[in-house]
Amino acid sequence: MDVILIAAVTQDGFIARHPKETITWSQDLNLFKKQTLGYPLIMGSRTRACIKDELKGREIIVFHRKDKPKDILKRLNTKKCFIAGGGKTNSKFISYLTHLFLTPHPMIFGKGVRLFTDEIKEPELLLEEILPVNKERGIYQYQYKIK
Repeated sequence: MDVILIAAVTQDGFIARHPKETITWSQDLNLFKKQTLGYPLIMGSRTRACIKDELKGREIIVFHRKDKPKDILKRLNTKKCFIAGGGKTNSKFISYLTHLFLTPHPMIFGKGVRLFTDEIKEPELLLEEILPVNKERGIYQYQYKIK
Protein backbone atom coordinates (compact mmCIF):
# COMPACT_ATOMS: atom_id res chain seq x y z
CA MET A 1 0.00 0.00 0.00
CA ASP A 2 1.22 3.51 -0.80
CA VAL A 3 1.25 5.75 2.26
CA ILE A 4 1.44 9.33 1.03
CA LEU A 5 2.07 12.40 3.16
CA ILE A 6 0.35 15.34 1.46
CA ALA A 7 0.94 18.90 2.63
CA ALA A 8 1.08 22.56 1.70
CA VAL A 9 4.17 24.11 3.31
CA THR A 10 5.75 27.52 3.59
CA GLN A 11 9.28 28.15 2.35
CA ASP A 12 10.49 27.82 5.94
CA GLY A 13 8.79 24.44 6.49
CA PHE A 14 5.59 25.30 8.33
CA ILE A 15 2.15 23.80 7.67
CA ALA A 16 0.25 26.26 9.91
CA ARG A 17 0.80 29.43 11.90
CA HIS A 18 -0.54 27.77 15.05
CA PRO A 19 -2.19 24.41 15.95
CA LYS A 20 -5.76 25.76 15.71
CA GLU A 21 -5.41 27.60 12.39
CA THR A 22 -8.00 26.94 9.71
CA ILE A 23 -5.85 26.87 6.58
CA THR A 24 -7.05 29.43 4.06
CA TRP A 25 -3.71 30.33 2.48
CA SER A 26 -3.13 27.06 0.60
CA GLN A 27 -3.48 27.27 -3.18
CA ASP A 28 -3.65 23.49 -3.69
CA LEU A 29 -7.00 22.61 -2.09
CA ASN A 30 -8.56 21.55 -5.43
CA LEU A 31 -5.60 19.28 -6.17
CA PHE A 32 -5.75 17.91 -2.60
CA LYS A 33 -9.42 17.04 -3.09
CA LYS A 34 -8.82 15.40 -6.47
CA GLN A 35 -5.89 13.32 -5.19
CA THR A 36 -7.42 12.16 -1.91
CA LEU A 37 -11.00 11.52 -3.08
CA GLY A 38 -11.95 7.88 -2.53
CA TYR A 39 -9.01 7.09 -0.25
CA PRO A 40 -8.55 7.02 3.53
CA LEU A 41 -7.22 10.27 4.97
CA ILE A 42 -5.35 10.07 8.27
CA MET A 43 -4.91 13.22 10.35
CA GLY A 44 -4.34 14.23 13.92
CA SER A 45 -7.20 15.33 16.14
CA ARG A 46 -6.12 18.99 16.11
CA THR A 47 -5.96 19.03 12.32
CA ARG A 48 -9.39 17.43 12.09
CA ALA A 49 -10.83 20.03 14.48
CA CYS A 50 -9.52 22.85 12.25
CA ILE A 51 -11.29 21.67 9.11
CA LYS A 52 -14.52 23.56 8.59
CA ASP A 53 -15.78 21.86 5.44
CA GLU A 54 -16.69 18.19 5.48
CA LEU A 55 -14.27 16.01 3.56
CA LYS A 56 -16.85 14.05 1.58
CA GLY A 57 -15.83 10.96 -0.34
CA ARG A 58 -13.03 9.96 2.02
CA GLU A 59 -12.77 7.81 5.10
CA ILE A 60 -11.39 10.15 7.76
CA ILE A 61 -9.23 8.44 10.36
CA VAL A 62 -8.33 10.61 13.34
CA PHE A 63 -4.95 9.68 14.75
CA HIS A 64 -4.51 10.16 18.50
CA ARG A 65 -1.15 10.30 20.25
CA LYS A 66 -1.70 6.94 21.95
CA ASP A 67 -2.46 5.25 18.59
CA LYS A 68 0.15 3.23 16.72
CA PRO A 69 0.56 3.95 13.00
CA LYS A 70 1.22 0.28 12.26
CA ASP A 71 -2.14 -0.73 13.78
CA ILE A 72 -4.07 1.88 11.79
CA LEU A 73 -2.36 0.98 8.51
CA LYS A 74 -2.95 -2.75 9.09
CA ARG A 75 -6.71 -2.19 9.23
CA LEU A 76 -6.83 -0.48 5.83
CA ASN A 77 -7.77 -2.44 2.71
CA THR A 78 -6.83 0.01 -0.04
CA LYS A 79 -4.07 0.56 -2.59
CA LYS A 80 -3.16 3.91 -1.02
CA CYS A 81 -3.93 6.24 1.85
CA PHE A 82 -2.97 9.81 2.67
CA ILE A 83 -1.46 11.35 5.79
CA ALA A 84 -2.50 14.99 6.25
CA GLY A 85 -0.84 15.93 9.54
CA GLY A 86 -0.27 17.85 11.69
CA GLY A 87 3.37 17.83 12.55
CA LYS A 88 3.21 15.23 15.31
CA THR A 89 1.11 12.86 13.20
CA ASN A 90 3.47 13.31 10.25
CA SER A 91 6.42 12.49 12.51
CA LYS A 92 4.75 9.32 13.82
CA PHE A 93 4.11 8.03 10.27
CA ILE A 94 7.50 8.94 8.76
CA SER A 95 8.86 5.37 8.79
CA TYR A 96 5.74 4.08 7.00
CA LEU A 97 5.65 6.69 4.23
CA THR A 98 6.20 5.61 0.63
CA HIS A 99 5.67 9.07 -0.92
CA LEU A 100 5.66 12.80 -0.13
CA PHE A 101 3.39 15.20 -2.05
CA LEU A 102 4.59 18.66 -1.02
CA THR A 103 3.35 22.01 -2.28
CA PRO A 104 5.71 24.81 -1.21
CA HIS A 105 4.04 28.24 -1.08
CA PRO A 106 5.79 31.61 -1.44
CA MET A 107 5.33 32.47 2.22
CA ILE A 108 7.48 32.60 5.35
CA PHE A 109 5.79 32.30 8.76
CA GLY A 110 8.91 32.37 10.96
CA LYS A 111 7.14 30.22 13.55
CA GLY A 112 4.24 27.80 13.74
CA VAL A 113 3.56 24.11 13.19
CA ARG A 114 6.41 22.39 11.36
CA LEU A 115 5.88 19.67 8.76
CA PHE A 116 7.54 17.30 11.26
CA THR A 117 7.51 18.42 14.89
CA ASP A 118 9.63 15.54 16.17
CA GLU A 119 13.16 14.70 15.14
CA ILE A 120 13.07 12.29 12.19
CA LYS A 121 15.54 10.18 10.27
CA GLU A 122 16.34 11.87 6.95
CA PRO A 123 14.58 9.97 4.16
CA GLU A 124 16.12 9.52 0.71
CA LEU A 125 13.78 11.13 -1.81
CA LEU A 126 13.40 10.50 -5.53
CA LEU A 127 11.49 13.18 -7.48
CA GLU A 128 8.77 11.48 -9.54
CA GLU A 129 6.57 14.33 -10.78
CA ILE A 130 5.96 18.08 -10.61
CA LEU A 131 2.36 19.27 -11.01
CA PRO A 132 1.40 22.90 -11.60
CA VAL A 133 -0.91 24.39 -8.96
CA ASN A 134 -0.67 28.12 -9.74
CA LYS A 135 1.93 28.87 -12.42
CA GLU A 136 1.55 32.65 -12.10
CA ARG A 137 2.54 32.48 -8.41
CA GLY A 138 5.15 29.77 -9.01
CA ILE A 139 3.32 27.14 -6.98
CA TYR A 140 3.86 23.50 -7.89
CA GLN A 141 3.33 20.20 -6.12
CA TYR A 142 6.45 18.06 -5.89
CA GLN A 143 5.84 14.34 -5.70
CA TYR A 144 8.62 12.26 -4.21
CA LYS A 145 9.03 8.54 -3.76
CA ILE A 146 10.79 7.57 -0.57
CA LYS A 147 13.55 5.04 -1.25
